[in-house]
Amino acid sequence: MRIRVRVPRRVALAVGALTLLGVTTAPGVAMATGGGSSSASTSPKPTIVLVHGAWADSSSWSSVLERLRKDGYPVRAIANPLQGLTSDTAHVSSYLSTIKGPMVLVGHSYGGAVITNSAASDPDVRALVYIAGFIPAKGETVGDLAKRSPDLPLVQTDVPGGQEVSINPDRFREVFAGDVDKTTAADLAAVQRPANIKAVVDASAQEAFRSIPSWDLITRQDHAIAPDAQRFMAKRAGAHTEEVNASHAVMISHPATVTHIIEDAARSTR
Repeated sequence: MRIRVRVPRRVALAVGALTLLGVTTAPGVAMATGGGSSSASTSPKPTIVLVHGAWADSSSWSSVLERLRKDGYPVRAIANPLQGLTSDTAHVSSYLSTIKGPMVLVGHSYGGAVITNSAASDPDVRALVYIAGFIPAKGETVGDLAKRSPDLPLVQTDVPGGQEVSINPDRFREVFAGDVDKTTAADLAAVQRPANIKAVVDASAQEAFRSIPSWDLITRQDHAIAPDAQRFMAKRAGAHTEEVNASHAVMISHPATVTHIIEDAARSTR
């Protein structure tokens, strides 16, 4: 026996219209209309671009990179050539042009000077994050800012095309990685990448922090860039600041803190 259910004509027309539009409903699920949506759309997470500084390499970001990736962020760690602010800026700017969509640039130490200049060339850069970083003004050099900190125990080496400087391995932990265990600090000293003297003497040509929101993690136990020098640069840049009891190697000793401030900046872009 067949049972026929009489459907009101208005309901039948409404269902037919929805079917033509490709909208269907499952049995027992009511359709609701109203002013709001059941789920808010969100923008994709920005790509986090990590730029290391002198006497380090991209591997120094390993623990931070792992945390960011776990939280769903696309991440890139650039090998900074350390050949001079002008050429390093060109290198990083070229790299940024290959990344599609919004970006957050993160610079540690000298890498802060590099992102200050390279961000100005890319409209997709939405935030700058300085991790114990240099933030030079236009016309200023990293060497000018370094005068606000104690002299470093540097070793100078003549190389083809100029001179390179590195930290005396015997004092590397004291200067760069005071809160890192002795074995790890010794390894960091052994693999440190020297910086061309041009990294110190090339003048900054841009001030990306004037138009791009910035964040700054200040390291209170830093013997490479004095905390007061970091505070001066952060205040001048109008950066959102946080402080941590950490050495210059904060991304190794306190990766969770570094990740936190990066993600704060990233959330602001969405």
